[in-house]
Amino acid sequence: MYKCNIDSLPKVLDEIRKHYEVFEVGERGAKPVFFPQAEDLMRFKTEGKNIELFDVRAEVQDFVVFGVHACDLRALDVLDNVFLKDPVDTYYQARREHGIIITEACSSPENTCFCTVFGIDPSEPGGDVTIWKDGGSVYWLFNTMKGGDLFMKIESVLEEVSDDIVTDIKSSIRRKLEKLPLAGLSTDDFGAGKTDKFFNDPEWAGLSESCLGCGTCTFVCPTCQCYDIRDFDTGHGVIRYRCWDSCMYSEFTKMSAGQPRLTQLERFRQRFMHKLVYYPDNNDGMFSCVGCGRCLQKCPIQMNIVKVMKRLGGEAK
Repeated sequence: MYKCNIDSLPKVLDEIRKHYEVFEVGERGAKPVFFPQAEDLMRFKTEGKNIELFDVRAEVQDFVVFGVHACDLRALDVLDNVFLKDPVDTYYQARREHGIIITEACSSPENTCFCTVFGIDPSEPGGDVTIWKDGGSVYWLFNTMKGGDLFMKIESVLEEVSDDIVTDIKSSIRRKLEKLPLAGLSTDDFGAGKTDKFFNDPEWAGLSESCLGCGTCTFVCPTCQCYDIRDFDTGHGVIRYRCWDSCMYSEFTKMSAGQPRLTQLERFRQRFMHKLVYYPDNNDGMFSCVGCGRCLQKCPIQMNIVKVMKRLGGEAK
């Protein structure tokens, strides 16, 4: 394990930037780095019956994503199960292969966090490199071969210390997590094989009644992966691109034959059943919620997955 002073962290990042492009995660976490909100897929020109195709993909170079929290690292596992299974999404795959993830332990978790409910440990977030901030120091642990390669480039600005030095930091984080308002939330009632139990539950009507269908929850969610594909005519050819979409929108998956989910209740149910039941059904029990709490913070009418879990899980019954 290694350390640097908190004041010298910008210097360490500058040293990393000599070798890699660096992305520092913001409010939406790491997802936009690997799965951008909008990206070009191809370009083409048509002349009569002839079509000329142009590959717009550039070679991806190794890059660093700095400050990823444990919930957002788990979210990438969720996305991997979608984009890296056959047929593999090569756009996403290239970024995942070249991305070096530096995680940061959550020393100040929000009251809206509930990632531990899904078996996530914010005190040991993993990734290629993990950092812990404590007082005036930043501690670095290099976990993988990618992390080791990074270390070789920045070791001159780090100081070696004992691995045991972060033990107390981890314990402090875990004590904070135990005191969070949602620490007692349970997933026991949800998971694979629960479709029949919840699909026709009358509680959906009341839960969905106030939903605006604005899609805010899906756009801040680190695991939502729905997208639309559109063409834009530039006048000199066509750009085919994809952009994030939301299952909460009335036109989501709308076809010439109509809309498969006609009501807001159906769309609302789809979102939360996917997080809590459908995804676990298809991914060995893994939930596609990571307890990051963003939907709790951003929903304009305070309707979120925690309220759904409490109501359907029996708290109100």
